[in-house]
Amino acid sequence: MRGIEQIPWLYDGLMAILDRLGLGAWRAELAARADSPLLEVGCGTGRTLSRYPTGAGVIGLDPDPRMLLRARRRAPEVPLVIARAEDLPFRDACFDTVVCSLVFCSVADVPRGLSEIRRVLKPGGRLCMLEHVRPRHPLLSRMSDWLQPAWTCLAGGCHPNRDTEAAVVRAGFRIDGEGRRCTSVMRMFTARLPGSGSLPDRG
Repeated sequence: MRGIEQIPWLYDGLMAILDRLGLGAWRAELAARADSPLLEVGCGTGRTLSRYPTGAGVIGLDPDPRMLLRARRRAPEVPLVIARAEDLPFRDACFDTVVCSLVFCSVADVPRGLSEIRRVLKPGGRLCMLEHVRPRHPLLSRMSDWLQPAWTCLAGGCHPNRDTEAAVVRAGFRIDGEGRRCTSVMRMFTARLPGSGSLPDRG
C-alpha cells in the first residue's frame, strides 16, 4: 500500500490545510532566503517552488514522477528532475543554495543525502532547511518513538522521531543561530560548511 507521501492529491490536500494554518508563511520565508542558482531537493508537488521569484534560477528535484506532474502545473517555468537526495545528478559545486522543505524526515540514507548536498554546493553556498524534528518534551519524544513504525508505514516514509537538525551538524555544517526559527517540532535554519562563512557554530 502506498503511503500519504506517494498519493499526490492526498498529500497536496494535507499540505494545503497545513499551509493555511501557518506552514505557508514558513515556506515563504524559506524561499526568500535562497540565492540562485538553487536546487530544491524533494520539491514534491511544488508548494515551495511556486514561491521563488520569476527567473530565480531554480531546479526542482523529487524521486516521484507523479508528484512532479503536480509541481509542473504549479511552477511550469521550473526545470524538474527525477532523482533521490542520496544520488544528485549534478556536478560538484554548482549551486549557491540547496533548499529542503519537509524532506529529510523521509530520506532513506540521511548521511549520504547530506553528503550529496555538500558536494553540489559551491564554496560559501548555503543549505536552507524547513523540517519537523523529534519533539523536545521527553514524554512526546517517547511517544514519537512508539508511533514511528506505524506512522512511517502510513505516511510512506516519514519518521516523526528523526532529529534532522542534529544530523546536519553531524554532517559538518554550521547552523546560523540568528536565522534559526524553532517550535517544539519545527525547525527552519540556514547552514554552511566550516570555512565558508562567519556563522556561529552550534555543533
